[in-house]
Amino acid sequence: MKRISAEEFRLSEKIPLVVVLDEVRSLHNVGSVFRTSDAFKVERICLCGITATPPHPEMHKTALGAEDTVAWTYHTDTSDVIGQLHAAGYTVFAIEQCEGSTMLQDIALSSEGKYAVVLGNEVKGVKQEVVNACDGCIEIPQFGTKHSLNVSVTAGIIIWEFARRIMKL
Repeated sequence: MKRISAEEFRLSEKIPLVVVLDEVRSLHNVGSVFRTSDAFKVERICLCGITATPPHPEMHKTALGAEDTVAWTYHTDTSDVIGQLHAAGYTVFAIEQCEGSTMLQDIALSSEGKYAVVLGNEVKGVKQEVVNACDGCIEIPQFGTKHSLNVSVTAGIIIWEFARRIMKL
């Protein structure tokens, strides 16, 4: 199945994508984001505010060890992380429905760029001050009666689309 070891994963080249979790409260959602980030070789995850950090048995239920392979950092303030990412040359997008947001299929990405995506709290979304600090908002088009997705589902869609475009899959 061409699986690599945890050590090979840590040493492998990653896609230039950082996932920022802004106040995500569910350990299962956090674990799921770790697992998806492992699948697509995300550079790292920034866990912010109330977002739990590994190790945790409830997180492990969905991460299945990805919390040990994907690099992560913890930060008390998400806005500080956005500033650090900007200073390091990242383009930062909030994944949020807002006025002026760009639909995911319309976002322009470069294989030479460095990107970060901010995913927010399950109920409140990305904090407005964080949205304001980002370079833009990306929205996933939805066609049914509901106009929101679970944060781990959103992460999967967004990470896949960035990986597909950056790696030209």
